[in-house]
Amino acid sequence: MTPEKLPTEHYDAQLEEKVSRLKTLMTPFTAMDVEVFRSPVSHYRMRAEFRIWHEGDDLYHIIFDQQTRQRIRVDSFPAASQIINDLMPRLIEALRDNKVLRYKLFQLDYLSTMSNQIVVSMLYHRKLTDEWQQAAAELRDSLRSEGFDLQLIGRATRTKICLDRDFVDECLPVAGKDIVYRQVENSFTQPNAAMNIQMLEWALEVTKNARGDLLELYCGNGNFSLALARNFRRVLATEIAKPSVASAQYNIAVNQIENVQIIRMSAEEFTQAMKGTREFRRLEGIDLTGYECETIFVDPPRSGLDEDTVKMVQAYPHILYISCNPQTLCENLAVLSETHEVTRLALFDQFPYTHHMECGVLLTARKK
Repeated sequence: MTPEKLPTEHYDAQLEEKVSRLKTLMTPFTAMDVEVFRSPVSHYRMRAEFRIWHEGDDLYHIIFDQQTRQRIRVDSFPAASQIINDLMPRLIEALRDNKVLRYKLFQLDYLSTMSNQIVVSMLYHRKLTDEWQQAAAELRDSLRSEGFDLQLIGRATRTKICLDRDFVDECLPVAGKDIVYRQVENSFTQPNAAMNIQMLEWALEVTKNARGDLLELYCGNGNFSLALARNFRRVLATEIAKPSVASAQYNIAVNQIENVQIIRMSAEEFTQAMKGTREFRRLEGIDLTGYECETIFVDPPRSGLDEDTVKMVQAYPHILYISCNPQTLCENLAVLSETHEVTRLALFDQFPYTHHMECGVLLTARKK
């Protein structure tokens, strides 16, 4: 696959291979069919990062081949959103003849939305001056006059210059309701917006008859918390990254959702708090015993759940687990299956044309 041509004719076969691979991995835990959710075959990525290569008077986007480390020039990138593709050549054209902005520029990071907002971070190996800021403001204004809803950010060592703001506001239609998500530059967001909508709707569907409250670990900017709030009395969610917590608090307010509480804690810290092995000031005023959580939702990093957290989640009748690494999911299931059984299984094709799989399982406590 070249970055400028996607093998769309092979999409169905690649997706079928992933389904087969997931079934094989899950054989020790369930024989049920996989619910399969397809990605758009192009323009599905809302984020993209490119190194910038300088060649004489020219400069252009590049990526590196993961196997050979060979440098590959990229003038268009059909995996990325349409607005990223529209902006890429226009931005390079503007930078090519601008000595102030191109000097020691080594990377451009793009973050876009389905509503066509975009923020571009320009990364430098030099100090950013007032002259840079003035030139960047002129570039921003020029591109806005062409119709781009654009934010520009400059980054250098221990420096971040934000001309206006460092975020975009995404609006996703989820099961009949529009949900606004503030997404901050350089913070985690789901890369495939169309697939994110399908994941949220699947999570809503499998919890539609849930009772009591929901506990969520690794909540990020509230991506799942906000969508799932309608199915539960209350939602208690944890996240350790400050920018994500700030975004989550904004998202709760702007969507006027009143039954979600965010705590800035890691999953490991929350496990310690629940076990009573450690006290945290951040929990002052929050009565954990007042929550009646019959469902726990986890969307951990690629490393999966740590040993203590696996044991902690086994205390809940229902476990909803979204995984970006089925290998570590299976490692966790080796323990979780001692007390729970898989009742739903889904494959979300978050990363088309790659080996990576995103999947979801709903686990229900075995009857004693």
